[in-house]
Amino acid sequence: MPVNILMPALSPTMEKGNLAKWLKKEGEKVKAGDVIAEIETDKATMEVEAVDEGTLGKIIVAEGTSDVPVNQVIAVLLEEGEDKSAIGSAVTPAKAAPKPEAKPAPNAVPTGAPAPVAPAQQSSPTNGKGPGGVFASPLARRLAKQSGIDLLRVKGSGPHGRIIARDVGESGAAMRAPAGGVARPMELPTGMPDDKVRALFEAGSYDFVPHDSMRKTIAKRLLESKLTIPHYYLTIDCEIDELLKAREEINSSTPKGADGKPRFKLSVNDFVIKALALALIKVPDANVSWLDSGMLKHKHADVGVAVAIQGGLITPIIRHAEEKTLGVISNEMRDLGLRARSRKLKPHEYEGGSSAVSNLGMYGVKEFSAVINPPHATILAVGVGEPRAIIKNGKPAVGTVMTATLSADHRAVDGAVGAELLAAFKGYIEKPVGLLA
Repeated sequence: MPVNILMPALSPTMEKGNLAKWLKKEGEKVKAGDVIAEIETDKATMEVEAVDEGTLGKIIVAEGTSDVPVNQVIAVLLEEGEDKSAIGSAVTPAKAAPKPEAKPAPNAVPTGAPAPVAPAQQSSPTNGKGPGGVFASPLARRLAKQSGIDLLRVKGSGPHGRIIARDVGESGAAMRAPAGGVARPMELPTGMPDDKVRALFEAGSYDFVPHDSMRKTIAKRLLESKLTIPHYYLTIDCEIDELLKAREEINSSTPKGADGKPRFKLSVNDFVIKALALALIKVPDANVSWLDSGMLKHKHADVGVAVAIQGGLITPIIRHAEEKTLGVISNEMRDLGLRARSRKLKPHEYEGGSSAVSNLGMYGVKEFSAVINPPHATILAVGVGEPRAIIKNGKPAVGTVMTATLSADHRAVDGAVGAELLAAFKGYIEKPVGLLA
């Protein structure tokens, strides 16, 4: 019977996406593992793999369609021996994907989605159980690995109990739901209505630019953060003359690769990332994430780094940053930054982490406070290093000073712990030899 291909949940937090491009045409043969489409989420463009063999019988959602809800039927796959007559006339292309008011039930077709004629099953590969005896599709396995979800804890809804991508997304959401209840979307306060704002300005005096999915997501998450997390702020000044000297010496003596170019080139931000990572390990009570039911105490320092991209912001993560050399951090950050700007990051490369760095020093900003990005309990805002008058050895002097401001979640990190974290960070920054080990 025809197999419905659904809009997949490419990460546990995904609710909808844009169908950017079809890589297979109607009538083309499809094998399990073939990339059939590209989906744009709020922060990345990702590939969708087929999890069964057959012929792409009907494309339901045209490429370029925005805001397609997770679990909506986007195409129909015909199994061997079937033709288009098996699809039926009830399946028609969608003109535009509706915006759902709530996440659809696991086995329900979302409002506005085309209705299949016959009961359809989610596609499933033919190779049976995989590692560990878990019966799951390749895409489900990949999503579970990226999101850190144990497939043994996931109940499959596919044929014969097979775990499919939708199950992984729903399991991720369930794991974040409060004990004894169902997680409900937070009702956020709204500002002045659009029509009242427009009325304040003369017609023709402005251009209207609709929000894209990234800007909507950023607005929602930042508002949730400021409304639900009790932020407090601590600021410290760090002398970075020794750091700048060490950076210059390292960069001038960096070995060259086969192409004749240096293997890496350190930035001040690379030192900041490593210093924060070591400080988090030194002050483990600050290396945490808040849950309503308890605290997650992280064993490693996974440091997110805010990267400005066209139309928004993304925070790729340097995993186990405390264990990596400055050169490795530098190269990883360069790679992540390039792929972030082209929206080629995978969810596991920007989701999670235990803290983050936001550096606006390159813009000449002296000092600022950043908004915490859950599940982080802290974020460090770094300003420009500039010559300032200081007291050194009891005498006036001029030194290069960088101001850093820690935003912390007071539920998870007490003020004294936050101060201890900043002091540890300052120690590593001002004595950079400790970062070279």
